[in-house]
Amino acid sequence: MQTVKSNAGDDGDRHPLFGGALSAVIPHSAKDVSELREIPDNQEVFVHCHTDQSLIVELLDFQSQVDDQHAAKYHFEDIAGSNKALDPGTFEVAGIEQLPKSELAMSVCSTAWLLTGTQCVSKFNEEAKNQVTLHLGLFRLPQFTTDILITFNDPLSISPASSSAAGIGSYPTEPWTVQDFHRLLRSLKLHDPGLFG
Repeated sequence: MQTVKSNAGDDGDRHPLFGGALSAVIPHSAKDVSELREIPDNQEVFVHCHTDQSLIVELLDFQSQVDDQHAAKYHFEDIAGSNKALDPGTFEVAGIEQLPKSELAMSVCSTAWLLTGTQCVSKFNEEAKNQVTLHLGLFRLPQFTTDILITFNDPLSISPASSSAAGIGSYPTEPWTVQDFHRLLRSLKLHDPGLFG
């Protein structure tokens, strides 16, 4: 598994999040889903214009009952439950690693973690299941009773019967890479702690 390389000061192409309280470098070809439909107040959601990839930046309650080293897996399993992917063989954690704070712009986090795993999920509760690699970045902010979770959904295989299959591969646009996701994690920055109430 690749680690996030240091470049915490990389400020190119920053995108404001949550009204500018946070910012990060969002990958190319990203479409803000809030322009298409309503998104919960605790989320920022982006989709790749020409692939089925997506990115979610989420503000969640700090899970004080979960040790730091198990927190990313806790959130991964919570996503699996939401995706109805908790059956045996439908989800798997490939690896978890701690991210050095010296490589991150999010200096106020107590710890940061990177998890990679796979889930078999249905889109819009369809019968067809797609195999998706999930890359999770977790920033723990106990002083704000907040976990910031960033999820990169990267489809491995899409069922021909899935609504996601329409149009995939018909555009020459480059898909997002793990390096794009790592750059986003490195660049995430807090500008206004008032975001957390």
